[in-house]
This record gives sequence, C-alpha cells and structure tokens, in this order.
Amino acid sequence: MSRAYSGVERRAVSSTCPDTLPASESGPGTSSKSRLQGTRVESWFLRGLLTVCTAAICYALRPFHLGAAASAGLGVLTAAIILLAELRLRWAALGGLLGGAFGAVLGLFAAVLVTLIISRTAEPEPAKSFLECAVLVAFAYLGLVVGSKKARDLHLERIGEGALSRTAAPPAAMLQEALKLLDTSVLIDGRIADICEAQFLDGTLIVPEFVLHELQLVADSSDVLKRQRGRRGLDVLERIRKMPRVEVRILENAPSSQAGDVDHKLIELARHIGAKIVTNDFNLNKVATVQGLSVLNVNQLANALKPVVLPGEPMRVSILREGKEANQGVAYLDDGTMVVVDGAKRFINKSVDITVTSVHQTTAGKMIFGRVDSESSGTMARQAAAGAGRSDTSERGTERSPLDRGTRAIYPETDAD
Repeated sequence: MSRAYSGVERRAVSSTCPDTLPASESGPGTSSKSRLQGTRVESWFLRGLLTVCTAAICYALRPFHLGAAASAGLGVLTAAIILLAELRLRWAALGGLLGGAFGAVLGLFAAVLVTLIISRTAEPEPAKSFLECAVLVAFAYLGLVVGSKKARDLHLERIGEGALSRTAAPPAAMLQEALKLLDTSVLIDGRIADICEAQFLDGTLIVPEFVLHELQLVADSSDVLKRQRGRRGLDVLERIRKMPRVEVRILENAPSSQAGDVDHKLIELARHIGAKIVTNDFNLNKVATVQGLSVLNVNQLANALKPVVLPGEPMRVSILREGKEANQGVAYLDDGTMVVVDGAKRFINKSVDITVTSVHQTTAGKMIFGRVDSESSGTMARQAAAGAGRSDTSERGTERSPLDRGTRAIYPETDAD
C-alpha cells in the first residue's frame, strides 16, 4: 500500500499544532507592529516633504503678486487640500475610484466641447473666461460624482475580486476538489473496481486507516459470510491499487480518527479535507447530503445507467419463477431489474416475448410490468401441442398391431428332450 496523503497530514498538523511553526513566525505580533510603525513613519515623512515642497514652490513663484509669507501660506494650504483628498480617496472603494475617474474624464471632454462653442460667441473676454472656467469645474465635478455613484451600484470591485480569485487559485485547492474518500461498503460491494477500470473516477482515491481497520475486523470475523465479505473488500482494494491510472493512498493518523463511528469519522474527514464520499450506504448518503457534503453513490449510478423502457415497447425475457399474484411470472434483466409478467406462469424456464405495460420507480430500484404477447402465447401453445402430438405418435408407433400378434405361435416350443 502506498503511504499516507502527506498534504492532508501537513494540513492536519498545522491546524492542530500551532506550536510547531517556524521561528520566523513564532512572534507575529512583534513583526507586524514593527512593519506598521515603519509604514506610518514613511507616510508622515512623505506628507511633510510634500508640504515643504509646495510651500517652497509658492514662496519662489509668488503667485497672484502675494508677499513671501502669504505665498508660503498658500503653499501649505495647497498641501493640506491634497492631503485631505488623499485621506478621502484612501477609504474609497475600487468601483467608486474607477467610476469617478471615468466620469471626470467624460465631464472634461464635454466641457471642452462647450468651451469651443463659448469661444465663438460675441461676449466680452471676462464673461467668456468665467463661463469657460465654470463649465470646466461643473462638468468635471458632475462627472466625478455621478460616475462614482453609478460605479458603486454596479459593484465593479466584485468583478476585480472574481478575476483575481480565478487567476490566483492555489493548486492545492484544485487538488482537494479531486479527492475521493472510499467507504467500507463500496469496497465490499466491488463495483467500484469496475468503475475505476473504466476510468470514470478521476483524482486521488483515499482510504482512511479506520476504514481499513474495519475491513480487517470484518475479514477476521468468526461468521463465515462476514469473513468472506471482508476479504472481498481487501481484494477489491488491492485490485484498485494495482491499476496503473488510479492513485490510491492510505490516510494514516486522520484528524477525526479519535471519536465516533466510521460514518461520523468519514463525514468529519470529508469536511476537513474537502473531499467527496464514495459509498453505497443509504443512511450515510442522506446524512452527508444534509450536511452539505458531496456524495458519490454507486447504487444511484447503477440506477441511472439502467436502460429506459417505455410502456408499449416489446421485450424478450426469460421467465424464472412464479409471481405473487395468480398466473404471474417473474423475470430479470441483465442489470438486475425485476420484470413482472401477467399470464406467464405457464412459461417458467422459457423465453417469451412481452409488451411493457408500466414502469414503476421504487426506493429499491426500477420495476417493469408487462403482459405476454398474444402471438407469442399462440406460438408457444402450438409448439406445446405439436410436441405432445409427436410424443403420442411415437408411443403409438411402438405398439404391435393385431396382425403381428397373430403371427406368433399358438403353442410354445418345447425342448427337444
């Protein structure tokens, strides 16, 4: 048998034993605090550098014919406005930023078109300058506000998060989707080997150690039937393990192997590693489905692969035994589906053509009801009559005629002496 699934073991150890982390991660609080303090110092240094630069530029250029002190104060005020805008934009959502930027660009483009029209009017220059500036500011503001609002309604940040989650999906999560946990019942049943041989199961097949232990207990049972079932399960597991395109791993030291029965352990382990349960157990299937786990039931697969039969279709079956009702016969298809045929009691151990009358789906499977075809019934009756006639003729042919009896000697021969 191959060794345990190492990825699952590492995950279990990391989740249950946090003290085994490396030394570099033993003090996350200290390292995070130091990084946070360094980031804050750098931020305030950049903000102070921005304030000094804007004040120096305004002091050197002296805009609006202001004095030295007034120009420096104007530079500090400009830096304060920029820092306030930075704080506001920091808490803005991604969709709001993208929508606001797009809306502001559209607003400026529309304002340029309006200013081209204003420049061709006969208004005085001061009025034209005022209208152009007002249009630029108004259209840019309206585009920024409307674009930010509409983008928040569209939730553009979710589109970005979905794209990032699709591109940055870890390989481990993709591997966990292909894990299959084998139950004891499906190994004893044996059909899972044929399914694996037909390559209808992909991914890694995991057999927990407690399932293997249960198989061993069944194989060591004093009951002959249980012992045969357990050995069959072990043989099926060995057969699957020898298949070249199927990977089977025995999971040792499972995280949930310390409490509960086998079904409870399988459910807990499937939830822990994100695997699907492969089973034939009806109750385990229901409990796992209620808890939101994925279950692959071999019985459901077999029922789904049964041929579809519609009322009125002809069918040829072999009647094996008598049915419960009067004059009924019972036959079975190759997949085990029971066929109840009315009027087929006299055709036991014979093949007969029937017509399907109805199909019923039950919890145990599918049942087909039919009746014997009239042509088939007449043919069978004629064959039976012909067989009876031939037997009577042969019996009559073996009898001696009266003439033959008359040629016999009346007196018996006597001995010569």
